[in-house]
Amino acid sequence: MRIVISEFISLDGVVQAPGGPEEDTDGGFAHGGWTHPFFDPEVVGGAFAEAAERAEALLYGRRTWQNMAAAWPERAGDPFADRMNALPKYVVSHTLGEADLTWNTTLIPGDKAVARLRELRDAPGGDLLVIGSPSLARTLLAEDLADELRLMVMPVLLGGGKSIFPSDGTLRTLALTSTVTSPQGVNVCTYRRPEAH
Repeated sequence: MRIVISEFISLDGVVQAPGGPEEDTDGGFAHGGWTHPFFDPEVVGGAFAEAAERAEALLYGRRTWQNMAAAWPERAGDPFADRMNALPKYVVSHTLGEADLTWNTTLIPGDKAVARLRELRDAPGGDLLVIGSPSLARTLLAEDLADELRLMVMPVLLGGGKSIFPSDGTLRTLALTSTVTSPQGVNVCTYRRPEAH
C-alpha cells in the first residue's frame, strides 16, 4: 500500500485546527477554522475527493479520528460522505481500546504503530490515506513511511501551531509531481518520494 498524507497547510507550515475554532486549541491556538475563506469545491474539494476515491483505507491519529467519527456518519447521503463512511479506517492511539471503536475502524496500538504501519505499507493494496493527524503525519515522515504528500497550501500566515514536518535535522528530498492553483490562491501541490513517481 502507498501511504498518502493530505493536509491543509498555511504558508508558514501550520496544519492545526483547519476545520473549526474548537477542533484543536492546544498551545492556545486561536485560529481554528482558518481554511474556510480559501476553500472551493472544485480545486480544493476536488483534491480531497480524488484522494478519497483512490484510497483503499483511511489512517488517523486519535484526536482527528474522534472528530471525524463524530461528524461524518451524520453526513450520509452525500457521495463524498458516503465514500468516507464506507472506507475501512485505522486509528493509531495509546489511549483508545477496542470498546471505543466505531465507524468501521481497526485500532493500531501506539506502541506498535511504526512496525504495524510498515507491515501495512508492505502489503498489497491501494492508498492508505492520512487526513489531518499532524503527530501521526510527522512520525510517518520521520520514519520514511510516507509515499506522497498532497498539500493544500493556503495563502495565510498563522504565526505558530502544529506542523507535520520532522525537526530532526534530516534532509529529505521530494519530487513535485503536480500543482493546481485555485481561484482563492490555494496551491494544491503533490509531492512524492523520488523513487515513488
